[in-house]
Amino acid sequence: MTHDDSAQSQPSTQNDLSPAELAGIADVLRDAGVDLAGPLTSRLIAGGRSNLTYRLDDGAAAWVMRTPPRAGRTPSAHDVAREYRVIKALGPTDVPVAPAVAVSEDDTLLGGDFAICGFVEGRAIQAQAELDTLTDAQLEKTVEALSGTLAALHRVDHVAVGLERFGRPDAYAARQHKRWTGQWDIVGTHLDPSVHQLAERLATRLADHLPEQASTGIVHGDYRLDNTLVQIDGDDVRVAAVVDWELSTIGDPVADVASMCVYRDPAFDLIMGSPCAWTSPRLPDVEGLAAAYERAGGVPLRDFDQHLALGYYKLAVISAGIDHRYRAGAAHGDGFDTAGQAVPLLLEAGLARLPR
Repeated sequence: MTHDDSAQSQPSTQNDLSPAELAGIADVLRDAGVDLAGPLTSRLIAGGRSNLTYRLDDGAAAWVMRTPPRAGRTPSAHDVAREYRVIKALGPTDVPVAPAVAVSEDDTLLGGDFAICGFVEGRAIQAQAELDTLTDAQLEKTVEALSGTLAALHRVDHVAVGLERFGRPDAYAARQHKRWTGQWDIVGTHLDPSVHQLAERLATRLADHLPEQASTGIVHGDYRLDNTLVQIDGDDVRVAAVVDWELSTIGDPVADVASMCVYRDPAFDLIMGSPCAWTSPRLPDVEGLAAAYERAGGVPLRDFDQHLALGYYKLAVISAGIDHRYRAGAAHGDGFDTAGQAVPLLLEAGLARLPR
């Protein structure tokens, strides 16, 4: 729920916050015990294909607010109150997150829930050009930091931190399969029939080869470099905060590792609209990332190919959802007009991971 201050803001759009909305957000902050130094201003931070992310300022301090898109929403895909809950629970743990400040589930102000966290200084490395400024030593340390942070998340006792009801602990793969198949039925209806056939084949084969769950923990659901803020000092690299928790739940940690690896696919560039950091050939491949996670003390990666196939299916549905919002006129900018092209590529990659 944070981004670095150097991120570029988007041009004026229907997503701008009005003075009345900013005044209402200020009231929510005051109710949470925040002593504001002056009127709030806002800036829509670039990046993200789902929830909107704003930087809020009062002239003395800064916060980050997350809220669903104003139009083209899909059910269960933009739950910022849920996102806030996991961030607040992880605050006292070894997992780096932004300080939780306030949440509002009153949709009369912005048309949806919104959550506010403290601003965290750090670099959001999103583009390959940004990654290329790192030395090989810094890049190696970055991969180690990412792997260690994800392994630390998976070691958290979700019951001990108050997340015992955050999600069902069992049958994670089956629930994910059902969820993303349901989402496909909502957002994939406009795509070519040949793409529908690919999605049906992958969904059917996944149902026959679902991975068995051997461990349970907190799953981020969208973990990769550009969903973290990193602080770099020479060759020392640390993760300052893990962000974008909207897909988090309780489930199988192996799926989190698989999802991270799926984002290495070049098709991800079509979703982002330009060469992104996480698809860079300078980074380890799927096997290298999996090995780095295991070295960091993560859970054993059992049934990993099946998890990868499920991860490709999930990302294909997310891509179809981005294309769905673009065609509905609810989103624009780099990546929104090309996300649909990624869908068949991801479905085919998922099929390649499963036995025929």
